[in-house]
Amino acid sequence: MAREFQRGHKAKISDLTAGTDLYVGVQIAAPGLTFDISCFGLDANEQLSDDRYFIFFNQPKSPEESIQLLGAQSGDTESFRVTLDRIPAAIQKLSFTATLDGAGQMSQIGPGYIRIVAGGEEVVRYAFTGSEFTTERAVMLGDFYLKDVWRFAAVGQGFDGGLEALLKNFGGEVAEEEPPPAAAAPGFAPPAQAAAPPAFGAPPAPQPAPAFGAPSAPQAPQPAPSFGAPAAPTPPPAPQQPMHAAPTIAAPLAPQAPQPPAAPQAPSPYGQPQQPQFGQVPGQGVPPAAPFGQQAPSPYGQQPPGVPQGVPQGVPATGAGLRAALQPYKETATGQRWTPQNQQLMRVDLTMGGAGVLARQGSMVMYQGKVDFGYKGAGFVGRAVGNATGQEMQLMRCTGRGQVFLAEEGSHLHPIELQGDGICVSAENVLAFDESLQYEVRRVEGHGIPGGALFTMLFQGTGTVVVKTHGTPVVLPVTPTTFADCNAVVAWSAASQVIVSSQVRLRRNAYPGHSGETVNLQFRGAPGNFIVVQPYEV
Repeated sequence: MAREFQRGHKAKISDLTAGTDLYVGVQIAAPGLTFDISCFGLDANEQLSDDRYFIFFNQPKSPEESIQLLGAQSGDTESFRVTLDRIPAAIQKLSFTATLDGAGQMSQIGPGYIRIVAGGEEVVRYAFTGSEFTTERAVMLGDFYLKDVWRFAAVGQGFDGGLEALLKNFGGEVAEEEPPPAAAAPGFAPPAQAAAPPAFGAPPAPQPAPAFGAPSAPQAPQPAPSFGAPAAPTPPPAPQQPMHAAPTIAAPLAPQAPQPPAAPQAPSPYGQPQQPQFGQVPGQGVPPAAPFGQQAPSPYGQQPPGVPQGVPQGVPATGAGLRAALQPYKETATGQRWTPQNQQLMRVDLTMGGAGVLARQGSMVMYQGKVDFGYKGAGFVGRAVGNATGQEMQLMRCTGRGQVFLAEEGSHLHPIELQGDGICVSAENVLAFDESLQYEVRRVEGHGIPGGALFTMLFQGTGTVVVKTHGTPVVLPVTPTTFADCNAVVAWSAASQVIVSSQVRLRRNAYPGHSGETVNLQFRGAPGNFIVVQPYEV
């Protein structure tokens, strides 16, 4: 029987089926709309580093045929064959996507799904409807991703920009951003552009305007020869001035030598398209970009009289520099529920997964969308246990449809995904976790702890817990000789056995509460258990 997934649900492929030769079917439809369904083979950085693993109608299979496009069948709009044990090691994720071909929005689609079939039996299905989307034109439906073993995640993440936004998210190149270097705008239309693999949206592109300044219809069916013909038509704004007809930029300097100082002040900034040419600015021998010869100069080049002449006219004074400076800090959206934005900032997408998120009160630094925040009380018993054990957490409940950004005092944040296993974390080191996780206070058995017992929080189930540390932690495997200071240890695997090792010595400089390391924790367990220690003592 097939498992029904909701957005954000994940599972190991081995828990769904023992096979590795899988059929992936996608069903998506809307009246009057057409869709392009494709698969992106991504590397460890979730980037399309090898475009041979962009599988779509123009490239129906990968080189070793581990990913194949099968076409519409069995009621599916599109289908794929995926052989997991043949996928090369460089490919760490397969993202199945759907994009609109033409006008429309994803909110118009009817009920659809992405499903996995193994051995003729459907093993998992993620169903979606148009009510889950608004103005998006592309959507990531589901992912196969390698994390020790292959897993499947129901994503349902939309992109307003359509195919262009989707390709940029995966580090791909959009065909529209690669015009021929010496051609004007008519060169955007030649059919040679459709041969490159990224030209996924190229079919609607061969319909642009015939040519700049082309007065008659017979010139439209000859786009290919027009690459060398830009010099023939005269520019519409000022045909009496031949300065733009020559291919060189320095030509206007000869006839207009005495005019540059007074020319920008006489007319209005936009009244004379020939005055603010790149070649007429003193001190700039080579312009940053040619004006193509047929068209009025870009508005950026037409600066008002008060602008200093040392500023380049081809680019805004602050726009490009500011955009380039802020580019490394832009929001990162990976299609996952939890996404680190940097070492100190965590983003959680509440639209993925049905359960809410419990976070430490005051940890929200920003949110977008419709998000509700509510107080999460522990009740009388919970408060009594928290006060007695020191494991009390003041929590808020985050629900709704939007993204919440969490941080606390610049601590380093680490999302830990649990798949039915457990982890012990001190309440002081917990920033947030999925509400679907079960948590309780666990007592560390032992004797000799100054001031009382030692307690920790045990998290179990399926979901993510975000752990915060002072500095970058280190993860050590558990061996019979693994010891850690109880004030520096952050977390450990729930299956580890913890023993209190008291090392109290009657010395002047070693008292409980001082830095004499009077109490250590000894860890024991089977291979695979671990502890997390931070370079800081609480």
